[in-house]
Amino acid sequence: MSAPLSDASLDQLFLTARTYNAWQPKDVSDEQIRRLYELAKFGPTAANSSPMRIVFVKSPDAKQRLKPYLSESNAEKTMQAPVTAIVATDYAFYEKLPQLFPHADARSWFVGNEALVQASGTRNGSLQGAYLIMAARALGLDCGPMSGFDQAGVDAEFFAGTQIKSNFLINIGYGDPDTNLFGRLPRLSFDEAAQIA
Repeated sequence: MSAPLSDASLDQLFLTARTYNAWQPKDVSDEQIRRLYELAKFGPTAANSSPMRIVFVKSPDAKQRLKPYLSESNAEKTMQAPVTAIVATDYAFYEKLPQLFPHADARSWFVGNEALVQASGTRNGSLQGAYLIMAARALGLDCGPMSGFDQAGVDAEFFAGTQIKSNFLINIGYGDPDTNLFGRLPRLSFDEAAQIA
């Protein structure tokens, strides 16, 4: 790796980046969505397991399929967003390990060990969802990650017949800074949240 990122880059990724609740009427292209995934997929996961699966809800039909499962407070902003990523975890991720981690029999670590499958899938799928947020910001897009939806309903609608389970949603687009943008909330200080041992 080379030099640290510029202050402007740190602002875009962390310091001035915000969670948006309203969106400008600007499209996010399929090419942008593919580029977003191609960037996010390189974040590290245990044994390169890559358990995240995503449905990028963009078409009017797909939005209507999602809408009944959104909480009331999330419905309008999600319908307004150019894209909503359903970030999910494939709990059969270990079936891909011969492809993704070919130098060891990593599949055998998970087969029959449901507790390990659940823990590793959830942990690494959540990590990948965070990478997706940072990749979107790096590409100049804004995000509005959220819970507040009927997971069982979404799973039945979008992942029926699979071992894929939704984790959280991310609205993606170009945020409207003049509408429903809350003031920056406080964060814990280093001493409140961390220690050097």
